[in-house]
Amino acid sequence: MGRFKRTRIIIGGIFRESILIIIIVAVLIEAVWENLKMVWQGGKLNWNQLGVLVLSVVIALLTGIDVFSAFGIVMQVPYASNILTGIVASRGANFIHDLTKKINSIKGE
Repeated sequence: MGRFKRTRIIIGGIFRESILIIIIVAVLIEAVWENLKMVWQGGKLNWNQLGVLVLSVVIALLTGIDVFSAFGIVMQVPYASNILTGIVASRGANFIHDLTKKINSIKGE
């Protein structure tokens, strides 16, 4: 009976971790989409936002920063997480701080 309970706890822990990863990915996808929407506003291209976005992606690629791996999420496509991190980072430090707070509250930290 003791072995069965241990198995249930392990399975429950894996399930909980999987759900947390899905929620974190959903929050990050929303952040990426909201940033991309800012490039095209009012029927025209926002050159300032596009410039910041491109610069952020280039810096993320050059430095190797990766917000996904910081939360324990490994991408299967090389550089995808760096590009997405650059898109998220293009919103600035306050946005990243709020995003990190939101994710940490989901994780219960």
